[in-house]
Amino acid sequence: MAKLTGNGEGVNQSINIISEGTKIKGDINANGDIRIDGELMGNILAKGKLVVGPKGRIEGQINCNNIEISGYIKGKVTASELLIMKSTSQITGDIVAGKLSVEPGSLFSGSCIMNGTKPLNEPAK
Repeated sequence: MAKLTGNGEGVNQSINIISEGTKIKGDINANGDIRIDGELMGNILAKGKLVVGPKGRIEGQINCNNIEISGYIKGKVTASELLIMKSTSQITGDIVAGKLSVEPGSLFSGSCIMNGTKPLNEPAK
């Protein structure tokens, strides 16, 4: 099983791109941002932002700060801050997100938990 690891020292220091036509079986662990336009069968743990392009397909668990989905995901998706589902997105699996943005046309099958990043009684800054 392959494992791809980002080598940037700071968050968002590097951008990792999996191009259309590329297929990966294995887990990805990155300090920076990731864009997937190909296919991944494995889990993703990233400290930055994950973008799944319209042709991108992922089967596995995802855990990132921010996620923007235009493609297909099968598995649990966890975004500590913001998860954006574009109109072409399809998710089959559970979602846990601080905030959720869903465009008309997107498809979702599973449960969703929005836990926010601040307590409800905390004033906005």
